[in-house]
Amino acid sequence: MLGEPQMTILIIAIDIVALIISIILIKKYLTQKIMYPKTRLIKGTAEVTNDDLDINNSIFLHMTDGIIAFDRDGEIILINPAAQKLLNVQSNVNDFESIFGRFSLNMNLEKIIYLENWTKTEERFQIEDRFVNAYFAPFKKENERPVGVIVVIQDITEHVKLDNMRKEFIADVSHELKTPITSIMGYADTLLEEEYDKETQSKFLSVIASEARRMAKLVTDLLTLSKNDNNNNIVQKEPFNLGELVKKCQDKLAIEIKKKNHEVKCFVTADVPLVYADKDDIERVVLNILTNSIKYTKDGGEIKIYVGFVYNDAYIKIFDNGIGIPEEDLGRIFERFYRVDKARSREMGGTGLGLSIAKDLLDRNNGSIDIKSEVGKGTEIVIKVPTKQQ
Repeated sequence: MLGEPQMTILIIAIDIVALIISIILIKKYLTQKIMYPKTRLIKGTAEVTNDDLDINNSIFLHMTDGIIAFDRDGEIILINPAAQKLLNVQSNVNDFESIFGRFSLNMNLEKIIYLENWTKTEERFQIEDRFVNAYFAPFKKENERPVGVIVVIQDITEHVKLDNMRKEFIADVSHELKTPITSIMGYADTLLEEEYDKETQSKFLSVIASEARRMAKLVTDLLTLSKNDNNNNIVQKEPFNLGELVKKCQDKLAIEIKKKNHEVKCFVTADVPLVYADKDDIERVVLNILTNSIKYTKDGGEIKIYVGFVYNDAYIKIFDNGIGIPEEDLGRIFERFYRVDKARSREMGGTGLGLSIAKDLLDRNNGSIDIKSEVGKGTEIVIKVPTKQQ
């Protein structure tokens, strides 16, 4: 038979698992995360079987969320491996103050136990490169007498990163729209204030039209990304000839190629099988990449395109001898609004979303894109598209 202290510990362990299950169920019914949880442990049963203990111990030990239970004196009653890892708790640390005192939290054990309704029960803090949320709640026995405090710790690092990316994205969109709007308003107000000759009017109107087109392209790109993110763009896959598609894209860009006096050569390997993807998606990707090569290669440059086949993928390799991309920028080149040279990109009408859209479209079609580049020597881009239905 188990003694009273052992039985108390076992009941607390079961109650802890019950609390976690309660938290999970509550979160499913809330549209926002719990900011000030007011939780209480569900009463444990007086009789505990060995099977129950084995199951509960297994759940407790393998949970991804951290759990720590303290008695009224702040001593650790129970702690699972996840909590030890998330909070970097050493084996010789065994009390509330030693664990949470080092994070300068506005959290007091006595207040949590005795002033439940008046105490903030959530804290967010950083541990090295991780962010965690800790939820504090008192737990009581059947007679409502406080027994101690339970803490649920969640790793929210990815949520924080996504939130920061969202804020950065909103700031970038605002900035990208503000610049052309300011320009349009300035030139329009100038034209309205006084009379100008036709040549000046034509020049001002040309700037207004150019900035308006830039805004329209930005909005179109944003809508494309939004639809891709929400899976609202239907992927209509079909078999088609990749070599023919690439040559069609080259023909569409013939005027831009001629303007910059580039030499563009396209080589298609024999017996490249039909690819299986959304034809419009792949055409947009190829046009995007070719446009960048044309744009960022100095006049009289050379661009080579190879279409071939390896394993289950057809590939397009595009080489140019353009300005190239610094090595430190290659890792971020597919981020939304990321530009190597922001001023130059804006001047050339870029939105900073082209490569991001290209990657999204290829992901939707089980394809891939890879870039190698060297400043002053040029860029090599490899696009892969599956040839079989996946």
